[in-house]
Amino acid sequence: MTATNKHDTAAHDGSATDAGLPPWVQTSVNLADARLGARALACSDDFFAPKERMLQPGPAVFIAGKYDDNGKWMDGWESRRRRGPGHDWCIVALGVAGHITGFDIDTRHFTGNFPPSASIDACPQGADPQSDANWVCVLPAVALAGDRQQFFPAHGAQGVYSHVRLNIFPDGGVARLRVYGRPSPANVQRGPDGLVDLLALVNGGHPLAWNNAHFGACANLLLPGRGADMGEGWETRRRREPGHDWCLLALGIAGRVRRVEVDTAHFKGNYPDRCSLQATWAPDASAASIVAQSQFWSGLLPEVKLNADAIHIFESECIDLGAITHVRFNLHPDGGVSRLRLWGEPA
Repeated sequence: MTATNKHDTAAHDGSATDAGLPPWVQTSVNLADARLGARALACSDDFFAPKERMLQPGPAVFIAGKYDDNGKWMDGWESRRRRGPGHDWCIVALGVAGHITGFDIDTRHFTGNFPPSASIDACPQGADPQSDANWVCVLPAVALAGDRQQFFPAHGAQGVYSHVRLNIFPDGGVARLRVYGRPSPANVQRGPDGLVDLLALVNGGHPLAWNNAHFGACANLLLPGRGADMGEGWETRRRREPGHDWCLLALGIAGRVRRVEVDTAHFKGNYPDRCSLQATWAPDASAASIVAQSQFWSGLLPEVKLNADAIHIFESECIDLGAITHVRFNLHPDGGVSRLRLWGEPA
């Protein structure tokens, strides 16, 4: 299986543009994101660098001259040099169960200590990950290079999975593991008023298309909580021509929107002047078929003024369109938004 290699800082984590990434990465979300609650449960060995670092959302960093009690400090998971048979492994509980489309096995900054190859197994939702009988191979052994992002499409990953097991042969270090896919939540949480965030990533929401994501990925809009910094939002480059920026988002749960929440946390000199929303009911539409159509969708939220670093609640301004499945989020003319919430009633 051939990897798509990338040797720069774009990691589909909001740190940089998604340009050049495989299409299946751009329209998926990282199910193994620590911000979603993903956890490294167990590993064979993490002597040099703890397994938890492998799930951090930002790109791995290298700090020259930094050492700890066990050796060189590395931003990722690193096992000791194996002197016997076998291989090292790490089990990860995904932040939200989902359909898996592929993986990023990132070895950035691991040069003489990366694993020569790796494979990935997955455990179906509802099955016991402690039983070897429940694990299925979703990525056969692939060759790895050092100091690279390496993207691999999943192999035969049918169904919904809740855990993955990264196997490295025989040992070494991995900076980041990203498990791309579409969330398929088992439980939907309601707010205090009984409404559901129909667009939340943990409820299955995901991005479909956008005109620009130079400084931050659209998927960041759907993350839980408030962004820790500007890197955890969707931000476009400075627009120098007429028009406005936009992204298309698929609701995780089709429904009727009652309240819109737009959070510009940390965006102060670069927040959009205004925003608007359009929406439609198109349960069977593909991303390719709705991009052109979306500019003609009905208005869900007219152009409204935004402020820097603030949570905006729009309730009376919302137009009742009935049940919808997709929205087009427009930024007038450009800028950055941390979170977008569509509170409503499931269809």
